[in-house]
Amino acid sequence: MSVKQISIFIENKEGRIKKAINTLSKANINIRALSIADTSKYGILRLIVSDNKKAIKALENDGFIVKENEVVIVEVPDEPNGLNSALEILDKEKINVEYMYAFISNKSDQAIVVMRFDNIENGKSLLKAHNAKLLSSEDIKEL
Repeated sequence: MSVKQISIFIENKEGRIKKAINTLSKANINIRALSIADTSKYGILRLIVSDNKKAIKALENDGFIVKENEVVIVEVPDEPNGLNSALEILDKEKINVEYMYAFISNKSDQAIVVMRFDNIENGKSLLKAHNAKLLSSEDIKEL
């Protein structure tokens, strides 16, 4: 099970993140999870949203460069060393985690981690084989 994430390429200057968020707000898009990585010249705003197609259209119409890609969302114990339960599985099989970000929900007692692997299918299969709970887009809407 994987989820589509959108990545927005943003010039690293004042007001650009706010403009992207405003664009999504005006399109009535709910942001479920968010991460930003930056360099001195640009940033990448990664989002799990309520409606990718609508979000992409609104952002592109407002001049943003947007890419959609697959990520895996997995529940891990919300306790010390909880994330390592998933990372150890991946590390043993040499699955590279390109990046990850996490969030919590008041409707779950687990932490929720968004992961991007160099080989998404191998990462998903491995986590499933170890009984990790992978979440779907529908699951995320319920959180």
